[in-house]
Amino acid sequence: MKKIYLGLLVALITFCTSCEFSETIYINEDGTGKMSLYFDGSELMQMAGSQMTGGREEAIDSMISVKELLSKQKIDMSKFSKEEKKQFENLGKLNMHMVMDTKKSKLNLDIFTDFDNINDLQNMYRDMNKLAELSKKSNAFGGSNPLGDINPEELTSMKYSYKNNVFKRAFKVLDKKMIDSLKGNLGQAQMILASSTYKLDYHFPRKIKSVSLKNAVIGKDGKSFTVKINFMEFMDNPEILNLEVELEK
Repeated sequence: MKKIYLGLLVALITFCTSCEFSETIYINEDGTGKMSLYFDGSELMQMAGSQMTGGREEAIDSMISVKELLSKQKIDMSKFSKEEKKQFENLGKLNMHMVMDTKKSKLNLDIFTDFDNINDLQNMYRDMNKLAELSKKSNAFGGSNPLGDINPEELTSMKYSYKNNVFKRAFKVLDKKMIDSLKGNLGQAQMILASSTYKLDYHFPRKIKSVSLKNAVIGKDGKSFTVKINFMEFMDNPEILNLEVELEK
């Protein structure tokens, strides 16, 4: 079952082929906070449930730490460099809640973590992307890595910054040809993604003065905003959600 968790986690991180995806961030006055990456892949489960679960039919509703998940793989850490060992350590800070039920065609995955400063977030994305390469090197899938030779760390990068009352989110495509190739091989998933959404839900310690995205909806408290776009629109231009938020002093 641990290999199901790890395989599914890597696949979702890499391809984001789910029905709904939401990125939620809470930032406190001192710069600490929490982040959640939530996937609702119920329609994808309905389309390819048995392929995603390796034929496993019993329902799963589990809260698990990535540290525990990785420890169960009995990975030979001698294969890794000092930097890679550090990345495994950072991945251990993540937690996730998975609900998976093939019979009900239900799949929800919530990956969440607390952070000490905003730089931890971009490190988290980097380390999550590194998971595909590390799991392949460690043979964590038992010789059957669903990502093949793809290294997601070379496809995209994500950077956050928060200073002088200004928050920035900057996503960048590093290999457009490979991204286009992945999009061209979505197959039936394109129908699901065409009616799916990508949502940002950000909360700040002070009231928002301005948000660079025109379709952002500021909450009643004045300290939060949400923005939602069509998933295929996001796939066509992942940088469309890059933004700058200015807070009141």
